[in-house]
Amino acid sequence: MRLDLRLIAEMVAPGTRVLDIGCGDGALIAHLTREKGADARGIEIDMAEATRAVAAGLAVIHGDADSDLAHYPDGAFDYVILSRTLQAVERPREVLRQMLRIGRHAIVSFPNFGHWQMRWRLLATGRMPDTETWSRPWYETPNIHPCTIADFFALCVMDGYVVEQWLAVDERGLKAPWKRSIRLANLFGQQALFLLRRA
Repeated sequence: MRLDLRLIAEMVAPGTRVLDIGCGDGALIAHLTREKGADARGIEIDMAEATRAVAAGLAVIHGDADSDLAHYPDGAFDYVILSRTLQAVERPREVLRQMLRIGRHAIVSFPNFGHWQMRWRLLATGRMPDTETWSRPWYETPNIHPCTIADFFALCVMDGYVVEQWLAVDERGLKAPWKRSIRLANLFGQQALFLLRRA
């Protein structure tokens, strides 16, 4: 499993109800069902990935986070997960609002556009950065709303979400030692994970 998915799995309590938005082939759902006894379901916009997950026996439907979350009832899940998808949705603020309407907790992971390598490459070359995390050229990327760790904290404050847990990590999975400093995490963390709840 991808690094951020392993870290997300650590945040999920056993035996809970989970919705994974943008679940891909369902690797996280399968892991949570098998290892944590979770009632895990998924929604995926890519029909080929959704089909692959269903063929593997997973509870996945084809759908779009921007429009289909409104159909879920309030409080239907304990955790609603959005992994490396926030920057690709059309209305990230509304998607977060819906996540915390249908779930008691939201877990969000995203590549940190504030990382020093991103800043340096943009400054030095004057072109959009291309890194291991942001691995496509600007004209092919699905990322339409890149954000930084500092941006996400500001959005949580503005919309009244409580950050229960957060961490910044590098691509090798080493947790950043800047837990007390958002500024340093924003500069050195390659990706971020947040566990949120409503105030």
